[in-house]
Amino acid sequence: MDLSSQPLVSIVTPVYNGERYLAECIESVVAQTYEHWEYLILNNCSTDRTLEIAEHYARMDSRIRIHTNAEHLPQFQNWNHALREISPKSKYCKEVHADDWLFLECITAMVRLAEANPSVGIVGSYRLAGHWIKSDGLPHPSTVVPGREACRSFLLGGPYVFGSPTSNLRRADLIRHRPAVYDDSHLIADIGSCLDALQHSDFGFVHQVLTYTRVHKDSVTSTVADRLGTIYLGLFHLLIQYGPKYLTREEYANCLRNNIRRYNTFLVYNAFRRRGREFWKYHKKGREKLGYPISFAELVGVLLHSFIDHSLNPRRVMQSIECLAREIMASMTSGRPSRKEH
Repeated sequence: MDLSSQPLVSIVTPVYNGERYLAECIESVVAQTYEHWEYLILNNCSTDRTLEIAEHYARMDSRIRIHTNAEHLPQFQNWNHALREISPKSKYCKEVHADDWLFLECITAMVRLAEANPSVGIVGSYRLAGHWIKSDGLPHPSTVVPGREACRSFLLGGPYVFGSPTSNLRRADLIRHRPAVYDDSHLIADIGSCLDALQHSDFGFVHQVLTYTRVHKDSVTSTVADRLGTIYLGLFHLLIQYGPKYLTREEYANCLRNNIRRYNTFLVYNAFRRRGREFWKYHKKGREKLGYPISFAELVGVLLHSFIDHSLNPRRVMQSIECLAREIMASMTSGRPSRKEH
């Protein structure tokens, strides 16, 4: 596409204290083969050199603009705030997290597919996450998949092909027509945003590696996920919210039953890991809010099933149940830190 025919793409990077990787991120945007873009860098009250770095690149390219929040916002609120700042003239929106970057032809390839298929609401691609290729699973050359089919496949245990916000291009009208793209009531709101948008649009996929997701232990997602095990509550939340919209009654009932079993197995495992009060409070509150409170009887059932599979020693089973009870009750009623917190 020549410049005269290129629709405007709003590129957005919400950032807080991102000085370590921000320059590499910005340079990957500036180097795109696609030229008709605006780039908003939203500084979430950073205390390091983030603003200085952003201003340096803004002076060199008039397509880059910077917005600094009046006050620090939580992660998903900040992402939503950033998306509300995109140009009213943009046809597409591309998020790029401050510790990620884009390969040279990323936007060109994604826009080309979206322009050729007006029914597509989100375009994804393979992504390099650390040293691994992710978002695979769609057979080549499946470039356009009905949105409902892609979401059904995910909820039924199929491959996760939506990637991360960095690896997606969205139609801008899907952003403008929603009060908030990201639901901050759980910590995998990026997946939820895809399930929401694809109810009435198709999913496009470019069979190329177009983005890089940096995997590091200091990211907000990794830190919180490791400490609290957020993925289980998040997936449970999404199943309850979107399962009835995409699945038959029988499919939903089976998925719900399997999800609860996996969730309870996860909780039993973490009881023996001596997780602290914060972990149990997070899951107890979350499950109650969803209408499926943690049941001690169900956890004991998981434990019994496990030992029946691996052992016929009733005394060992009873000792493990007693240990499980002590761990859960102590964690939920005391402030004792977990092993990681010592």
